[in-house]
Amino acid sequence: MAQLAPSDIRNVALVGHHAAGKTTLVEALLLASGALSRQGAVEKGTTVCDFEPEEISRQLSVSFAIAPCTVDGVKVNLLDAPGYADFSTEMRDALSLCDLAVIVVSATDGVQAQTEDAWRMASALGLPRIVVIDKLDRERADFERTLADVRSVFGAGIAPVELPIGAEAGFRGVIDLLDDRATLYDTSGAPPLRGTEGPIPEDLAVTEHAIHEQLVEGIVVGDDDLTARYLEGEPIARDELEAALASGVADAAVFPVLCCSGATGVGVDRLARLLVELCPSPDRGRAASVAAAGTTTDVHCDPSGPPLLVVAKTLSDQHAGRISLCKVLSGTLTPDTVLANPRTHTDERLHVLSTLRGHETTPVDRAVAGDFVAIPRLTATLTGDTLAPKDKPVTVLHPPVEPSALAVAVAPASRADEDKLMSAIQRLCEEDRSLSVSRNDEAHQTVLGVTGEVHLSVTLERLSRKFGVTVERQEVAVPYRETISKPAAAEGKHKKQSGGHGQFGVCHLRVEPLARGEGFVFHDEVVGGAIPRQYIPAVEKGVVEAMSRGGAFGYPVVDVSVTVDDGKYHSVDSSELSFKTAAMLAFRQAVSDAGPVLLEPISKVSVIVPVELQGDVLGDLNSRRGRIVGTEVTEDGLQEVTAMVPAAELARYAVDLRAITGGRGRFRTSHDHYDPVPEHLVAGLAKAASGD
Repeated sequence: MAQLAPSDIRNVALVGHHAAGKTTLVEALLLASGALSRQGAVEKGTTVCDFEPEEISRQLSVSFAIAPCTVDGVKVNLLDAPGYADFSTEMRDALSLCDLAVIVVSATDGVQAQTEDAWRMASALGLPRIVVIDKLDRERADFERTLADVRSVFGAGIAPVELPIGAEAGFRGVIDLLDDRATLYDTSGAPPLRGTEGPIPEDLAVTEHAIHEQLVEGIVVGDDDLTARYLEGEPIARDELEAALASGVADAAVFPVLCCSGATGVGVDRLARLLVELCPSPDRGRAASVAAAGTTTDVHCDPSGPPLLVVAKTLSDQHAGRISLCKVLSGTLTPDTVLANPRTHTDERLHVLSTLRGHETTPVDRAVAGDFVAIPRLTATLTGDTLAPKDKPVTVLHPPVEPSALAVAVAPASRADEDKLMSAIQRLCEEDRSLSVSRNDEAHQTVLGVTGEVHLSVTLERLSRKFGVTVERQEVAVPYRETISKPAAAEGKHKKQSGGHGQFGVCHLRVEPLARGEGFVFHDEVVGGAIPRQYIPAVEKGVVEAMSRGGAFGYPVVDVSVTVDDGKYHSVDSSELSFKTAAMLAFRQAVSDAGPVLLEPISKVSVIVPVELQGDVLGDLNSRRGRIVGTEVTEDGLQEVTAMVPAAELARYAVDLRAITGGRGRFRTSHDHYDPVPEHLVAGLAKAASGD
């Protein structure tokens, strides 16, 4: 494999809904190509791609994994992407690194929520796509129903190139619609199965002929010469049809539909060959976009060009330490190459180059443009970083990460956990781009940003397993605020005598409400030296501290104008502390007399769902005290609902929206403004703030 050219490489991402059979299909492809001698099983935790304990215990992929194999002398890099909604960032990353998306659809379940997401992501990237209808050996599997579902959801361009022979447990072969031949398999044998070509069964001949003619018409329509020959009745050779089909696939205009069973191996050897034939090689696929000096340019896959890498994924290995899975976008790498990281402005020496299959590495002596390479122990390089020649600092543009859908506060279970918590979370963030961490100093909380409950559960398990850190989950504190509704005034007096110098300070404050969002304004109107000038800043500090400590309801005070207009001092006992304390007393009294109002944060929420689910979403938003701002149809025919919703009502919205929409809805939020809390809720919030 060391002498590969980009034309000898295929990069393929298997994507689709959770449990559609992607990981099992990767195992079957590895077995059919000879990369494995025995097929692993998801149920037994023995697959190449699901190797993390969290994946094995849940029987679902939580991050994309790479599994290369060789088919007819061509290296095929299979990227097995998660299908669970919580890990859609991993799916998007896998698609961005590949030249073909294999949309895996279960023949028992049809098109599901993440099937649609996978198609939408691939379409947004302009990525060629094929559809594989898997699990045709299962009970209730139905090829015709599933094909109709695929056509209904994905529209024009869907072109079946295979038909199944047999159904459910009797699925034993496929018909090649390009050359009118059948391939039969002896399913009583052990995988890998090798098909035997033969004539089409008589009971399927009429159906096959009709679909064959439709397929040929759909393929030749993009080629004037082929169209003319077809209309004249001249037979079109399979090689010509295949070349025209591959051209349509590369243009993302035609989407072939194949059929197989990853569990039994029926049709898998044909799928492996078709991946080589239909997937564009990296030098014919999409160019990578890079940014440099404020401009964006394309970098083409050129093995003789300057070396350029993008870090696709960061893994932590118990023995090898941190391993960076990189895609080579340009150039040819050899061990000990030195490249620069434009983000950190540091040099990285690539001591060892390896191929990665699951979590197993194999050293190689070179890596060519278009291929993937694993590099251990990079010092300051993280997922998404670029490695380039020092004299050509460019940054590869990476798909943006969706904002976190769920925020959860975590607290260390012990003092030992507290010492390790932040560093451990930062390490996890290096591996997982969809995980974020922030510190809420006001509430003294460490807040994790995750995509859902399963993502949170996986993150907490990894914290414990990898770093020995145990945490307790808490609800994120909602940042309530207070303001006032009318002017008021009060005097604060601080007098203390304890032998020697005492403490004495008196100040008179007026408070007035400001417009929402104006914050805090302080005015000095003291005349006649009632308060010496050097103590005025102490008065302001006292007011600011009192605002942060909370007003009548116990929450920070905002949007007030405070004026100090009078006071008293003592030539010996007055001090900055005295006037700071007096100001705090005066402010608290004035706020309590100024019609205090409790405010809650209001978030702007945009929810995108299929049109038929709009009513359910609107009803749910109304139940959360939401105010609908508007609705509109998106470019891809979905409905976008925009609403203003109290942040307190959105704590579990990611989980609830998934339940309401069956995983077909997505949303984003941003803070918009503060509004008064409804009267019937004020007492409970004030009690919570006081700790009673």
